[in-house]
Amino acid sequence: MNLRKLTVGPFEVNCYLYGDEDTQKGIIIDPGAEAGYIIDNIRQARIVPQAILLTHGHGDHIAAIPQLKEKYDLPVYVGKEDKEFLLNPDKNLSALLGETLMPVPPDYLLEDEQLLDINGILLKVLATPGHTPGGVCFLDEREGLLFTGDTLFYGSIGRTDLVGGSYETLIASIHNKILTLPDEIVCYPGHGPQTTVGGERINNPFLKGNYFV
Repeated sequence: MNLRKLTVGPFEVNCYLYGDEDTQKGIIIDPGAEAGYIIDNIRQARIVPQAILLTHGHGDHIAAIPQLKEKYDLPVYVGKEDKEFLLNPDKNLSALLGETLMPVPPDYLLEDEQLLDINGILLKVLATPGHTPGGVCFLDEREGLLFTGDTLFYGSIGRTDLVGGSYETLIASIHNKILTLPDEIVCYPGHGPQTTVGGERINNPFLKGNYFV
């Protein structure tokens, strides 16, 4: 598989281009800003984008969607509980930041444990609410990797003091959905460097015995 990480926007969001090296078909995960830069990298990576997948609906993860939809006419996938985040600037926080985003109606609403087959790219949806009500992670079991968005970071977790956030829910999501995976699964978060399930199980200070379900 062809994986390229792009760090975009003032909040340094990780946008991922993920595609099949043989078919060149791919997806865009969390296009948070700098649509032109993303488009340039799509060309360089020789990926033919098929869809936009969102780990959640905060403004710093969705701002480049209108330009990408205009360029490629791509469907947008988001967790069902985050639908309103794509439509409401108060919920996606763009209004708070003084840069109200154009509403982006999602094309598909994702369910927990849903299996996606996007032109041969096979991903399992893991519902991981807590950072937002509809936060999800995307697991590629064949390749041993997980896109964690703002649920889990290297040595940290997503903040829970924003609209719809819940610390208890987030910790439960991580323990029930991520820490049940094999240690060798590589995690690609919404900000910062990659990590592994095993590394976070051992070293993440937020996950050491403070909440189990």
